Amino acid sequence: MGAHPPTTTPVPTGTPGSGPTGGQSQDGLQAGLKNRHLSMIAIGGVIGAGLFVGSGAGIAAAGPGILLSYALTGLLVVLVMRMLGEMAAASPTSGSFSAYADRALGRWAGFTIGWLYWFFWSVVLAVEATAAAAILTGWVPAVPQWAWALLVMIVLTGTNLVSVGSFGEFEFWFAGIKVVAIVVFIVIGALAIFGLPPGGSPVGTENLTGHGGFLPHGPGAILSGMLLVVFSFMGSEIVTLAASESPNPVQAVRKAVNSVIWRIALFYIGSIAVIVTLLPWNSKAVEKSPYVAVLESLDIPYAGTVMDVVVLTAVLSCLNSGLYTASRMAFSLGQRGDAPKSFATVNKGGVPAVAIWASVAFGFIATIFSYTSKDTIFQFLLNSSGAVALFVWLVICLSQLRMRRVIERETPERLTVRMWLYPWLTYATIALIVFVIGYMFYNPEGRQQMVLSVVAAVVVLAVGLILDRRRPRETAAAEAAGAPGVAARPADRG
Repeated sequence: MGAHPPTTTPVPTGTPGSGPTGGQSQDGLQAGLKNRHLSMIAIGGVIGAGLFVGSGAGIAAAGPGILLSYALTGLLVVLVMRMLGEMAAASPTSGSFSAYADRALGRWAGFTIGWLYWFFWSVVLAVEATAAAAILTGWVPAVPQWAWALLVMIVLTGTNLVSVGSFGEFEFWFAGIKVVAIVVFIVIGALAIFGLPPGGSPVGTENLTGHGGFLPHGPGAILSGMLLVVFSFMGSEIVTLAASESPNPVQAVRKAVNSVIWRIALFYIGSIAVIVTLLPWNSKAVEKSPYVAVLESLDIPYAGTVMDVVVLTAVLSCLNSGLYTASRMAFSLGQRGDAPKSFATVNKGGVPAVAIWASVAFGFIATIFSYTSKDTIFQFLLNSSGAVALFVWLVICLSQLRMRRVIERETPERLTVRMWLYPWLTYATIALIVFVIGYMFYNPEGRQQMVLSVVAAVVVLAVGLILDRRRPRETAAAEAAGAPGVAARPADRG
């Protein structure tokens, strides 16, 4: 099958913490991301548009107990990010977990999870473009919604094509606005909770324990809430892809991994705690738009407009980073021979232009379907990519189990980030992910999404296995024809 045994896994040599030289990353991409770009990508990467627009459904499903759903999911992300950080600090690469799966589990694993991840983010492009267009149409109804979707896609495609620094600059300001908005929201909410302006008297715990109690739908609602919020955490891993295009990738990865705990605790758990403490969980306004509902309850002027601006920023940030992430994964797949070779080429700005155009083309097609076939083809795309986050996290765990032993044996000096309580905590994380996947099959609301996602994964895996069987014959034929170096894959070179 072409799997790469852990005993021969190559780990790049060099001084730990050293960055690429000559303005180029180890992958051949331009190392144009500054430290401030990576810091903000790491901080803002966990704040997806789903936090602002999707948290209401979670609160309605679990009541105040949604805090436990966010805490459990956040713990899962922290553990997975620690494992990914361990591998990324030892070997920074634009392929991130896909490249590590390739080395640790076999080529089939890297191929499958890489293409599934690309598929996920390419569908996200359509989701975010449509969401941005809906907001902009509300402001300027004279412009058709499809025209706004087209415009935002063109603008952000352009920024990604110019240079990675251009992407980083846009993301720096997009993420900055999200971070400031959440911090201001939490501060205002905390003041109101304790009875300080802009609130009135202290609210106490009435909204947490009243209205049916802390778990009005029972303990099982915690798991139902997890299914609704788990995918809003997708994006935490982007910094490990982006780090390879920075002057000091190891330091960037280490910093991002070490800060993930407080980022999740503050932005997710902190802001949701403010919502369920200040307002009844079963309020219709909370289910529709929880952040706006809180601000309006405190008589904050123009609350709806302010949150529209914040949500638009979050949507554009997700679109911008989604295009970047999809293109870098496609670039890495091209480097490893698992995608067309043209995907691995870069333009004068040092960015993978072909990979960007390929990702954006799929995003454009999906966007068209979001208008022409919203309840059929587009819904199928959404459902078949919905559980990719869980697949990615599971593959990261399995890869880390094997890569850790390889790194310890071959280049122990590169083990600058370590997974806690290895391997037992890794096993526990795998068990939790498998449990959540199993619960999705059991839960009627998550079953269709999981079934279609598994079907998509099986199809991609089958393609990978077929290609893997053909490669030895193609390689042998090329060697017989006298083509040197064909057998050496980029991922296997020292």
